[in-house]
Amino acid sequence: MEKIPSLSELKKLNIEESLTLAKSLREKIIETVSQNGGHLASNLGVVEATIALHQVFDSPNDKIIFDVGHQCYAHKLLTGREEDFHTLRQYKGISGFTNRFESEHDIANEGHCGTSISVALGIAEANKLQGKDDYAIAVVGDGALTNGMIYEALNNCTNKDVRLIVLLNDNEMSISENVGGLHRYLTKIRTSKKYFRLKHRTDRVFSKIPLIGKPLLRFFKWTKDLFKRAFVKNNMFEDLGLSYLGPVDGHDVRRLKLVLEEAKRKGKCCVVHMLTQKGKGYELAESNPEQYHSTGKFDVAQGSASSDKISYSDFAGELMCQKAANDPTVCALTAAMCDGTGLTKFSQEYPERFFDVGIAEEHAVTFASGLALNGLKPVVFLYSTFAQRVYDQVFHDVALQKLPMTFMFDRCGVVPNDGITHQGIFDYALFSAIPNVKIYSPETYSEMETVFDRSLADTAISMIRYPKGVERATKPDEPMIFDEENLLYHTQGVEENELVILSYGRLSALAEDVLKELKTDYSVGMIKLLQIHPLNGDKLRALMQNAKGVYVLEEMEKSGGVGEKIQAMLCETSTRVRVHAIEGFVEHGGLAALYEELGFTLEKVKENILNML
Repeated sequence: MEKIPSLSELKKLNIEESLTLAKSLREKIIETVSQNGGHLASNLGVVEATIALHQVFDSPNDKIIFDVGHQCYAHKLLTGREEDFHTLRQYKGISGFTNRFESEHDIANEGHCGTSISVALGIAEANKLQGKDDYAIAVVGDGALTNGMIYEALNNCTNKDVRLIVLLNDNEMSISENVGGLHRYLTKIRTSKKYFRLKHRTDRVFSKIPLIGKPLLRFFKWTKDLFKRAFVKNNMFEDLGLSYLGPVDGHDVRRLKLVLEEAKRKGKCCVVHMLTQKGKGYELAESNPEQYHSTGKFDVAQGSASSDKISYSDFAGELMCQKAANDPTVCALTAAMCDGTGLTKFSQEYPERFFDVGIAEEHAVTFASGLALNGLKPVVFLYSTFAQRVYDQVFHDVALQKLPMTFMFDRCGVVPNDGITHQGIFDYALFSAIPNVKIYSPETYSEMETVFDRSLADTAISMIRYPKGVERATKPDEPMIFDEENLLYHTQGVEENELVILSYGRLSALAEDVLKELKTDYSVGMIKLLQIHPLNGDKLRALMQNAKGVYVLEEMEKSGGVGEKIQAMLCETSTRVRVHAIEGFVEHGGLAALYEELGFTLEKVKENILNML
């Protein structure tokens, strides 16, 4: 189609026009993701389903919530963002996830798994209290069924007379076993127009018969359910007492619309189970959906090429393989992020010591505590943003029991393009409040190996933070002295300088560039921390004894960060401490653009320090 129709026009399309529109949407999604990167396979799999949803329901009155938000690209195109779609995931452009501040059709900010049914149930209950006839629809991928919060929400949905529909997108796992050809035949009948028409007519006719009508309806329902139990295996949704429809082909717009209309008629919590194919319409993504789940830029004809550069994630995975080869107690855990955290090789070489628990971060940590209680050395790999979910488990199941454990926090600091829900800037403030926790922030791969070795030999909880991407290619010009005992670096004679720049991790490179420009004209030194918690106050005060000013540069939330601890450490001195950190949430965009906005540039940092001097 030359132009994507408005929602009102969309409802008037026939099936052939709807399929033409689906083709156009796929082409637009593939073209844009190839230029900007993004979540491709999952979005391609729900194109027809998104069209059907907007043809059956009335957004934004009927509220569609996409779990995680990996499947919202077609939704964005259909809800007035076609002209801006080329800015997907770019600085000041449209978000790669649903964002309630971007459009009235994006009901909630999504980015973490398992939240959609809870949100939708809350909306449905509010509609009921306010006397509204609107619907709430939660679009949930089958991978979300490994997340515990989903089951808490489903359990709370039982026997609820609210207008809530859960559209389950089953693209990888079977929710219940198929039972041969008869099962498929019965499923086809149960999602047909004739079946629903007969069912509704039967209900109307028998309900009008005095005295015996309702008992007869109950008898026929009992007979139907008896027949169904004999030939079709029950699924967990029906066992939970939820109304269930499907499974239905999620690429068959006509049949899917019919089933969604039937779900609307029920007027209560209902699960619609649809089957889809990840990467639908792009052969390379169909055959390798994992590679195209989240991808960078790629050539549409040639496909996504793997990088020849070793990332922090890759190196962390290599470290695991090296240590596991010499220590049979080392094991790895992750929450559905095997490839993303660099553990693919480890999972192949040491499958008996690799545990992917699904999207269940909380379970991963408590499960790891059980491994530690029995003498193993668990290493838990999580993205920083998802580690926010495990605070209670680290506190209660690990720290209180004084268990040794290593956490590898991937995607720390500013995370480009994915945006506000994926920034890794809050983990330090959370976990530094827990006793018996050590936190490291290596800048280089060799530093990562140093602290990793220490963590495996330690009796404390060790957390190693590292960013998305690769280490810098060039080495700093300024020689730094390594204090192995305190795990920090400092310039020669730093204790004699009037101003000290203190940094750690990826931003250390920027701090060194600023130091290089200032040191010839000013009395400026630098400290680079490798261990950022706990800090050795006596050592740091000695290194900064003559400093009139300290400039802390950190890629972290300011509140509760390293800078505030330095301020507290020096509060009884006359030393002025300026903390240059992140304050509040960070939106999406490329790393360079976000650094510019946050003032993490040579010009801005140099200007700030000159003002202090």
